[in-house]
Amino acid sequence: MTLSQDKIEKSYHDIISCLVGDGPENGACGIDIVGQFQPEDNSRVAVPRNVNAAFLISLSGDGHSRYTAAVEYLEEMENDPLWTNLVTFYREGIHLLLNEFWDFCSSGNNGVERVEALITKLSQQKESLSSSQTIQDDIWKLFHPEASDILNNKEHQEDILRGNRKIEITNLNHKPVKNVPREVVFTSNALITIPPAGKKYKDLGIKPDLWNALEEVVQEDQAFWYDHPVQMGVEPDRNEILYGLHHLSESLLYEKKLKNAGEEDELTVVLSASVTHEGLQGIVKEYIESELERSHDLPGLKVYLFTEAETASLIHEVLVPAANKYFSDIKDSASLLREVVGVNGKYGRHYSFLKAVTAFWQVFVDPDKKATFKIDLDQVFPQEKLLEETGKSAFQHMMSPLWGAEGIDSHGNPVYLGMMAGALVNEKDVSTSLFTPDVTYPSPPFRGEHTIFCSKIPQALSTLSEMMTRYRNGDIDGSNSCISRIHVTGGTNGILIDALRRYRPFTPVFIGRAEDQAYLLSALFPRDKEPALRYFHNDGLFMRHDKHAFAAEAIKAAEIGKIVGDYERILFFSNYARILSPEVDEIKSVIDPFTGSFVSPLSHNLAYLRLALKAADFFSTKEEESEYKGFALVETGTRRLRASIQEVSMGDGNGLKERYRREQKAWDLYYDILDKIESALKEEDQFALELREKAEKLVLSARVITGGS
Repeated sequence: MTLSQDKIEKSYHDIISCLVGDGPENGACGIDIVGQFQPEDNSRVAVPRNVNAAFLISLSGDGHSRYTAAVEYLEEMENDPLWTNLVTFYREGIHLLLNEFWDFCSSGNNGVERVEALITKLSQQKESLSSSQTIQDDIWKLFHPEASDILNNKEHQEDILRGNRKIEITNLNHKPVKNVPREVVFTSNALITIPPAGKKYKDLGIKPDLWNALEEVVQEDQAFWYDHPVQMGVEPDRNEILYGLHHLSESLLYEKKLKNAGEEDELTVVLSASVTHEGLQGIVKEYIESELERSHDLPGLKVYLFTEAETASLIHEVLVPAANKYFSDIKDSASLLREVVGVNGKYGRHYSFLKAVTAFWQVFVDPDKKATFKIDLDQVFPQEKLLEETGKSAFQHMMSPLWGAEGIDSHGNPVYLGMMAGALVNEKDVSTSLFTPDVTYPSPPFRGEHTIFCSKIPQALSTLSEMMTRYRNGDIDGSNSCISRIHVTGGTNGILIDALRRYRPFTPVFIGRAEDQAYLLSALFPRDKEPALRYFHNDGLFMRHDKHAFAAEAIKAAEIGKIVGDYERILFFSNYARILSPEVDEIKSVIDPFTGSFVSPLSHNLAYLRLALKAADFFSTKEEESEYKGFALVETGTRRLRASIQEVSMGDGNGLKERYRREQKAWDLYYDILDKIESALKEEDQFALELREKAEKLVLSARVITGGS
């Protein structure tokens, strides 16, 4: 089926007009967009609201009653130097979105059929769009098909997904983890930002010699955004770094009481430090060390802190000399390695480092290490509850022979379960049961951005089907069969170092959200005809998610940045999937429904429309705080999305592909170096022995002496 360009354009305008509405009643998005367009009000707060509404009205086409006024308003405000950048972003978006929609309808997939189905449904619509849910599923089928046909078929869809994720075990790991303190490196990332606005430095719990540096840093533009970074100077009981490490220490003490660890055992903890402002790089180590040094409750933890300075030392003092010695044909080894080995920047960079550093550890520091397990610092092991409901402690769950097992997936493909994923339970739910999903299905009516993209629906499906699966006697017993996980969380997951070195997975440094789910994509389809690398679902391994119990202020401060990061995620994941394979549907067949939601042929439409509809939702409340959020979202969102769109489009869309290939080359060099050094050390090669001595000194210098050490 084909449509003319005029018909495609008219269909697009009709669909957006359905969402926006025209007249006294709201459109399908449930917000009075037309009422928000008040061009006579040109106050500083009102202009972003007007521009946002004018953009949505303009997308509705010339059949909309306010179309001409909206177009003229955008043209006028673009000439105002104060608003030029903002309006230009929206005006460019009008053409960008229409062109993408045209490509979508012309690409030979079922785009035209989905458009025709929605247009037909709209023409048959009898009741008010603002109160109707009868067309909601049809809108999702166009913009977010992964969310459609779920809410009315929950149990059936859960059974289907669980069946797709089923693995028949052919070989259990006969040498699983047996001694967690000795064999597992625990890792986590400390995210640091500037103090809250308005705070006087003398009132903060930080050293006076940091005050002058902070006075300069706060003048910088923010470079990177994280969900809820630690605000420098926050009280110790609300410092996520201290919180997470304290509870990890408590977990070790609990394991010692159960005799799962020896009295003298210590946990190796590698902590990376990422900052929101470039200027913080020079003071973040001193800040974290001072916080840890005054903590008196971290017995049993050997904490190693890696800032960008420490990772640079690893590169230039160990890895580059090794590359020059063994891989002299690679002329740009230093610049290659600097691109990927580090901790500052978007989420993808530190996430890959925290995995990869454990292979370095195994070769240069401790050959007994065989796995790594990542925690987030707002997550803790609820040990007593684990023992009560699963019969095993956290360490006992990590000793599963499924970690490293081999099997066959539901499509008959061989898999290697070299990765392990647990699940999360919210702090408020843990008293009910560990097996309380931390994400549940939303209920209608849907409003704003959720009318075109509601990720919580496939996320809830995935949570219930994958994360909440319990192994019992029967179809999936946890011995002869298990679940493979695609949907994982940033913490509560691990990988065997053998899997690291064989498959060399990584998250590209351009990934700023969902770095945990992007990690598997690089190894989704194996090289050299090996079994596919996959996570096994550890059905009793839970961590309690405590972020709302102590980090409410940090979460609130980072709210807008997190919202925008979700829109950027669609742009980058959609382009990343196309880099990995021209057959995007092949990738989506593995990663749908939740992770696959963010791989879309309408990625620009989703990013723009979600931003505009979310901003309109904020503006609709008439509350000062919400209006401010709308203003902040429009200001931050347009600036960051413009940069992201330029990034994914650079080099006619091949820029990211070139970066990915270069990163893949860098990680191959990294692991080739480790393989070569390991062999040379076995032969007692003098050069390799000297490098190991340098590496040991560097690692020792990264050790943080805590109050409990």
